Amino acid sequence: MTDSIAHLNFEQCSLRLQTLLARSTRTLLGIIGPPGAGKSTLALRLRDLHPAQSQIVPMDGFHLAQVELERLGRAARKGAPDTFDSLGYVSLLQRLRHQASDEIVYAPDFRREIEEPVAGAIPIFASARLLIAEGNYLTLEQGSWSQVKPLLDEIWYIDVDPALRRERLVARHVQFGRSRQAAIDWVQSTDEPNARLIEASRHRADALVSL
Repeated sequence: MTDSIAHLNFEQCSLRLQTLLARSTRTLLGIIGPPGAGKSTLALRLRDLHPAQSQIVPMDGFHLAQVELERLGRAARKGAPDTFDSLGYVSLLQRLRHQASDEIVYAPDFRREIEEPVAGAIPIFASARLLIAEGNYLTLEQGSWSQVKPLLDEIWYIDVDPALRRERLVARHVQFGRSRQAAIDWVQSTDEPNARLIEASRHRADALVSL
């Protein structure tokens, strides 16, 4: 991460959004951070500042289905870069860059209660001037993920205390059915290797957000 990267609190994020919305063209803003950083929470707070003009485009909708992860032998690494349809996400962002005024683009969503992606769950309207793309791998430089950053106008990386982030992850896994020990084991074996990979590319972000 360079010394020139911007550091933003939420009030500064709000002011920056106003500048982005004043542009003549649609803005695609990326929100990244390791698992448990609070990406979805920040994306919702930003959307709620300008609800009539903003929509969220989550990367998690491009999780591969559980049956495909099992076929590929990747189910134990669910959440790693190669357990997503990365090129599908790139294609969605490209469509959103060139969305016609009379077109609705449908994006998938990820439903944690069933641990599966659901196709066509999020209608993205042409009137949305700010699209908030939130996900883990927006700054990754490997494979198709390397095509994501050029499609976004700015990327903000959430900086959060690692211990707090890990405890959030454990609580999330417990909420959706794992025992506490199973949740701790999953965080250590799966979430944390992904977190280190994401943190290694945070220097490619445009701003560091502290909440």
